[in-house]
Amino acid sequence: MNFTRWSARLPGTQRRAAARTEPAAAVTQDRRGESPGAVPAARAEQLTDEATLIPAVDELPVREVLDRVPALVALVHGPDHRLAYVNDAYVTAFGLRPPGDPAREALPELAELGLLPLLDQVLRSGKPRTLKSRKAPDGRSYTFTCTPVTEGDGGVLVFATDVTDHAEAAERLRASERRQRETAVTLQRSLLPQELEEPDDLRVAATYHPGGTEAAVGGDWYDVITLGGGRTALVIGDVMGRGVRAAAVMGQLRTAVRAYARLDLPPHEVLQLLDGLATEIDANQIATCVYAVHDPNEGRLVYASAGHLPILVRDESGAVQRADEPTGPPLGTGGWMHTSGSIALGPGSTAVLYTDGLVERRDEDLDEGIASLERALAGATGTPQVICDRLVRTAGVTADHDDDVAVLVLQHPARTGPDSDLFRNAALELLGGIEAAPRARAFASGVLTSWRFPTELHDLGVLAASELVANSLQHGTPPMRLRLRRTDRRLIIEVTDGDDHLPRRRRAEPGDESGRGIAIVATVASAWGSRRTPGGGKAVWCEFVLPKPPTDPPRP
Repeated sequence: MNFTRWSARLPGTQRRAAARTEPAAAVTQDRRGESPGAVPAARAEQLTDEATLIPAVDELPVREVLDRVPALVALVHGPDHRLAYVNDAYVTAFGLRPPGDPAREALPELAELGLLPLLDQVLRSGKPRTLKSRKAPDGRSYTFTCTPVTEGDGGVLVFATDVTDHAEAAERLRASERRQRETAVTLQRSLLPQELEEPDDLRVAATYHPGGTEAAVGGDWYDVITLGGGRTALVIGDVMGRGVRAAAVMGQLRTAVRAYARLDLPPHEVLQLLDGLATEIDANQIATCVYAVHDPNEGRLVYASAGHLPILVRDESGAVQRADEPTGPPLGTGGWMHTSGSIALGPGSTAVLYTDGLVERRDEDLDEGIASLERALAGATGTPQVICDRLVRTAGVTADHDDDVAVLVLQHPARTGPDSDLFRNAALELLGGIEAAPRARAFASGVLTSWRFPTELHDLGVLAASELVANSLQHGTPPMRLRLRRTDRRLIIEVTDGDDHLPRRRRAEPGDESGRGIAIVATVASAWGSRRTPGGGKAVWCEFVLPKPPTDPPRP
């Protein structure tokens, strides 16, 4: 193909040629009219005259300019994009290209980059199109701009700018962000519980999903803490913010929750302590949190919320209830007195604690997301892990989700059949007086005998019950109660009274007549503890780990 002839039809070529001839003719005519003795023109006129001697852009040869351009240039024409021209830079990058052949054959690199459909679009629409930062077969990255040529049969001018340096810098930045995200995810997962504690009376499961690759890791966390005496603390929270800093703050708060939980305080007091700690850790960072305690003796979940989403509870019939009152401000705001609430969690019930990533969407109201979760929970059955996975799947959480998601599911199973024999309760009201201690010993002995405990465990249980009752009679006030409870793994003995002074273990001197009861209990029992009760008073408890039942020897 004759490139010079065809390129003369490029847009504006004829117009620029006409513009070049008219000024030249005018200048020639003006100079013919000057007489030999005329006075030279003014300085401005001389400058104008000299400027016409510099070649204008329109006078530059197109092919020579394109050959010298460092960018890659190719010109194709016709509906099958036959090659008309490639410049020297293009030849250097991809080698010689035969003119006249279709672009699919003459320019295979464009086909590999998916540029041929773009040429069709440009030719049909008459509008330029740009394809940014594509890596070519030569290993370098280019940004391609395709501009339509409307004269004649029509064509497309392909202009490729080398952006390899920019692409490599962008890739290094993305790699750095990926490493930072991986570091934050690793830190986040290492700070979460590697294995959940397994309460006797509850079945629990939890899951954590970090945000997608475009979202920085947040500070979601959860935990399950056995408090002793059959009670269990459950906590879930979300540190506002992203990245390693949020994960580090989350780790400090989770550690603090476990420490405060060992004090066996009411939920609102735990949040009160956390609020002050969060302010000390970082005054510019806040967190939401729910702290709940399950007591199988009460059949309720006592909780306090610091700006967190409501707990959802589904009862045995499938009805779902929100535990959304009371709710205080997030941790780290300071100056707020948190309060505790409670919701029923009887046998057969399931509760769900979750973070906002599970229900919050940019295109819908938060209440709609919670309502959708309620509907999903109402129809979810199976083990806690099955329910956990189903709720995450129903909420549409995928690998590229835009926020972290943490979910904690707990079930209070209804015990039937042989299981019901492994979970029993017995209680005795104590009226005080000298007959209270013998009555307590007799009651404990009878109950433990009926539960068919080994002789050694029976005797230790009666001794512990006697010492706890004696301690309550001496230092407590009515009303008093002795409660014995067994699970499939332990025996729990608890004494409550109306005095709120907590006992402590101390070393009794040889001449002391008292002070040895708690020391004896701490020695014979697997664990012991005390706590204040909501109505005023205290509960002192101890527990014994049951021996594992013998297993049948393997058959030869």
